[in-house]
Amino acid sequence: MKDVRLRKYHSAAWDEPLVMEMGTKGERGIIPPKAAKEVAEKLGDALDLLPAGMRREKSMNLPEISQYHVLQHYLRLSQMTLGMDLGSDIGEGTCTMKYSPKMHEQVVNSSKFADLHPKQPAETLQGILEIVYGLEQYLKQISGMSKFTFQPGGGSHATYTNACLIRKYHEARGELATRDEVITTIFSHPCDGATPATAGFKVITLMPDENGYPDLEALKAIVSERTAGIMFTNPEDTGIFNPKVAEYVKVVHDAGGLCFYDQANANGIMGMARAFDAGFDACHFNLHKTFSSPHGCEGPAAGAYGVREELGKYLPAPTVEFDGTRYYLDYDRPESIGKVRSFLGNLECVIKAYAWIRSMGAEGIKTAAQISVLNNNYLDKLLLNIKGVTRPYAEGKRRLEQARYSLGDVKEATGVGTAEIRNRFSDFGIQGYWMSHHPWIVPEPFTPEPCETYSREDLDYWAAALEQCVKEAYEDPEFVMNAPHAMGNTKILDDSLAEDPDRWACTYRAYKKKSK
Repeated sequence: MKDVRLRKYHSAAWDEPLVMEMGTKGERGIIPPKAAKEVAEKLGDALDLLPAGMRREKSMNLPEISQYHVLQHYLRLSQMTLGMDLGSDIGEGTCTMKYSPKMHEQVVNSSKFADLHPKQPAETLQGILEIVYGLEQYLKQISGMSKFTFQPGGGSHATYTNACLIRKYHEARGELATRDEVITTIFSHPCDGATPATAGFKVITLMPDENGYPDLEALKAIVSERTAGIMFTNPEDTGIFNPKVAEYVKVVHDAGGLCFYDQANANGIMGMARAFDAGFDACHFNLHKTFSSPHGCEGPAAGAYGVREELGKYLPAPTVEFDGTRYYLDYDRPESIGKVRSFLGNLECVIKAYAWIRSMGAEGIKTAAQISVLNNNYLDKLLLNIKGVTRPYAEGKRRLEQARYSLGDVKEATGVGTAEIRNRFSDFGIQGYWMSHHPWIVPEPFTPEPCETYSREDLDYWAAALEQCVKEAYEDPEFVMNAPHAMGNTKILDDSLAEDPDRWACTYRAYKKKSK
């Protein structure tokens, strides 16, 4: 491996409280201007506009903080966090953490968008409706589909929208009572099993054959008159692309089911392969990944969900249409599955994706996919030269934009597993890598995804850091077990916390209640 100098990295270590624990009564970050006299005289007190039953009985429990202290607080948090600006996100496999131009932030922060209200008359929203409509046209070309909605709030939400559409489709045909099974694969994103289950379907999971592909013969054995559809990822989360995917689609179509293409991992195939051409009925893209909207720490996100022409009538209302003169919102959709999110979804993501596609152009998008695949296969060569690193399935066949590796041999020899090596990894100024969805079919997994953003130097550094971590595991396992050593917070979180709803809280109110 190329000789790389590893940096002596150390993050800032601020003993920073929660923002809800900060502040002094009476402090203000900004004082909103009073309403103009003529507005106040015409509308009266804003409180009077609220029905009595909707008014709060006591004030909200919000921190009272000056602007200076708010900025200071979030600056400190940013210094303790590794991200695109401070480190490398190559490790976020299946999430396509690419660089998102800062210019996009200026666009969405412009008053031309930020000051819009979703309930304005459509004739005053022509600019944003044009962007929504325009992005749809681009994604139709990239996917081959005929109609898109941007309402879903992310990839999993888009797959749930698809599950609802499958249900609606079979209900309209009078077959829902018998078509109650949806098929997925073990290496697809877990949402491809979870969302149809949430929509009321029984889920059947295909396991891989010896090459890592979903077993085609097993698929033929399980399809029946009960099959409502199949929902799976290609390339799967192992990075393996199934070149015979059209055969799988035909098997399900012959049984009367619908086929959904989860394209969360589309970054390596955009401009190269289309869902429609493989026979799929529907697909989705993650705008917050593939099309360069920032992932945003679990939001905002946008799942762009597209369907064939005959399924367009089932999409959520409203859709954005163009009559040749003006853009308008079409609510007259009697067969729609109904809204899946408020208004038109996260339009910030839509604008950024539109800007990125416009700036890249057709050739630029294709080139990004090609560089992503090249980067991944270059990194693959480096990683497979590291002692203890293996790559199960499809021996000798290249991966596309990501690959799932195993540190099982390292764990067996040293007791140090992938979680411990990931903790040590961050000591080199690199964001901890993504391991794998559960269950861990690949033992002690890690799944890097070096998309088109990264240079050869970035890849060399990433591989050298991993090599050093593995070397330390063999030489001094205890040192790695106690990592990280150079991070602002060296406390290792208990992963079981996320599995126990009695111990985590989604809101500060719930946190206070549970922490008493």
